[in-house]
Amino acid sequence: MLRHSLAIGRRELLMSAAAGVAACGSIAAADDSQPTHNKICVFTKPFNSLSFDELADRMAEIGVDGIEAPIRKGGHVEPDEVEERLPRLVEALRKRNLEITVMTTDVNDPENPLTERVLRTAATLGIKRYRMKYFKYDLNQSVLAQLDEWRPQIRDLAAMNHDFGIQGLYQNHAGRDYMGAALWDLRLAMKGIANEDIGLAYDIRHATAEGGMAWQATLNMIRPMIETLYVKDFIWRQGEARPVNVPLGEGRVDRKFLKIVQRTDFAGPISLHEEYFDHRRPEMVPQHLSAIKQDVETLRNWLAT
Repeated sequence: MLRHSLAIGRRELLMSAAAGVAACGSIAAADDSQPTHNKICVFTKPFNSLSFDELADRMAEIGVDGIEAPIRKGGHVEPDEVEERLPRLVEALRKRNLEITVMTTDVNDPENPLTERVLRTAATLGIKRYRMKYFKYDLNQSVLAQLDEWRPQIRDLAAMNHDFGIQGLYQNHAGRDYMGAALWDLRLAMKGIANEDIGLAYDIRHATAEGGMAWQATLNMIRPMIETLYVKDFIWRQGEARPVNVPLGEGRVDRKFLKIVQRTDFAGPISLHEEYFDHRRPEMVPQHLSAIKQDVETLRNWLAT
């Protein structure tokens, strides 16, 4: 097992690697240790067809602070190419005063050899947080027993995050077999783990889809774990078994959730997800860019009023 006893070796490795990256001018420039506002980033899943420079240019035009970058299988950077390609993406963004605010990953197992490579590389580049891969239940087995089985794995991953100085984020995602969909189970799974090591990426769309009118109660329960907000919208359409994604402000998501969170000490980033166009079709990039620009404007209006 990968254990906390490796901390000293990892820290020495990180210090050495960070010094080398800094010498090359590749470390992300932004420091959000004392943010003056909630940074806004955009999940860039629809833009795999763009070069890193094109991606950075388009995001700079929209006027956000950074991106939520898919660094996973089929994303902007494949995990086994992370040492070579992730610095190029960071540098392209840095030249436009942008950052990788959140890195979306396939990481949830500290014993997977790729986990350490991805997290070590990200940490040396100044990336502060990453979204974890989901855990999924086998509903033919006890849910509570599966939580007990996963808890040591989650604790070991939290220890690795601590050693690297990077924060894991677990997203609540709607669905019958997703751990965290109901949110109460996430509180059980993460009990005793510091937010600085693993926190919650609270997704209001998925919380509303799962919680219906009770989303305020689950938000109240889970608020101490929230480190990042995910914003998107949906409707229920007759004849559809699943929620249908729509532009922000046109669905069931209640904008007052932002005010509820703002009344607390939340200072983390807000990640906008536009998922109502097909992200797999490169010819739709212009539509995605236009939609994201409008959703960002809606989000800024919600934050200001």
